Amino acid sequence: MTTVRILPEILSNQIAAGEVVQRPSSVVKELVENSIDAKATSITIEVEHGGKSLIRVSDDGIGLSRDDALLSIERYATSKIRSTTDLFSIGTMGFRGEALPSIASVSKFCLQTRTKRSDTGTKIEMAGGKIFNVTDVGAPVGTMVEVKHLFFNTPARKKFLKSDATEVSHIADTISGMALGNPHIRFRLFLNQRLQKNFSADHDLFQRAVTVLGKDVADQLFKIDFSTEFIRINGFLASPMVSRTSPSKIFIFVNNRLVHDRGVVAGIFNGYRGRLMKGRYPLVVVFIHIAFDQVDVNVHPSKREVKFFDSRQVVQAVASAVETALAAVQSNPGPHASLAVKPDPVFVFQDDSTPKNTAALSGVEQPVAGWPIPDKKPCFTEPEDPGPRISMDRPRAEENEYTIIGQVMNTYILVESRDGLILIDQHAESYTSH
Repeated sequence: MTTVRILPEILSNQIAAGEVVQRPSSVVKELVENSIDAKATSITIEVEHGGKSLIRVSDDGIGLSRDDALLSIERYATSKIRSTTDLFSIGTMGFRGEALPSIASVSKFCLQTRTKRSDTGTKIEMAGGKIFNVTDVGAPVGTMVEVKHLFFNTPARKKFLKSDATEVSHIADTISGMALGNPHIRFRLFLNQRLQKNFSADHDLFQRAVTVLGKDVADQLFKIDFSTEFIRINGFLASPMVSRTSPSKIFIFVNNRLVHDRGVVAGIFNGYRGRLMKGRYPLVVVFIHIAFDQVDVNVHPSKREVKFFDSRQVVQAVASAVETALAAVQSNPGPHASLAVKPDPVFVFQDDSTPKNTAALSGVEQPVAGWPIPDKKPCFTEPEDPGPRISMDRPRAEENEYTIIGQVMNTYILVESRDGLILIDQHAESYTSH
């Protein structure tokens, strides 16, 4: 008697779902990618109870015919690739033919779709991977997919889901990332029937980046534009003064696909070398455009990982792109440079023991209220004692004396000495003379 047997299709789909559908945000990602591939110009995502009770994704894409709709829920059925050659030059978001059947196998699933050529739409209803109803319905052109009661038939998976707030946070991050990669598409996210995010199709990439990264960084975002014969890199990065305690605001796109790649992240940090405080992460939106045959996206069923055929060259290019962008801003800061020192970087005291803020553009010191007065000693808050002691006894620098002129890019303190100008990096415990 043989002990080896072929698994039932439903069981194999549930096993596959363990890789494709890890949490509600995974469902959202897969469905939105299908909408993008369907050439949608507007995508609406509706979520209830963190995606556990309902996820609904609607689009105005090209839709599916009745036959294609029925095929789409079969495992390994896809319109994206036809041969082995296609597997090494993938230009679409989806291609494996696993997402819909995997999602349907662990939920109560409904697909409703119509093409422009058809007068009626098709509605397919499933539960736990089994079809129980297929009907003709009136529907707009496009596709709507409903996923209800996710993991209702796999309680072991369901118990690993986090709180509604945590799952919603992952969904919002997913939508934000995909909206960044597709500024020509309108995205709307409804949470418990209330509009939470609305990305207009009128936004350009910069506006999308500001919306996702935060309006407070609008005047601290700088353009990335770098290219070689091998690769083209563009996007935006924030000033080193604007950073976060986690990498959640690092968005990496490879041929417009949102991915995670440690090598690219390392390249970004190499470009910021010497400019970031330890333990801080930059805000970056980077698009890597590379020949499709130079990157393998078929690494994991989730399609969030990629493998470059020459990863070292890609990492070096990313580092060069970031470093070049930051160097260009430093050499020609333009409107993003500020000569005004903010109230808390450096304070000095004169003989009358009145604290002085050296931020004034005119060079005239301004009293600072509410600060304790030490015994006529310079008080440094950030950085702590960045270098030579600063005396403000005279309006101009004389031998062994220094005068603060202002601040550049919220990163460097500009100080005048007898020998010339000194740039003090507020994040490093050293300075460079010019």
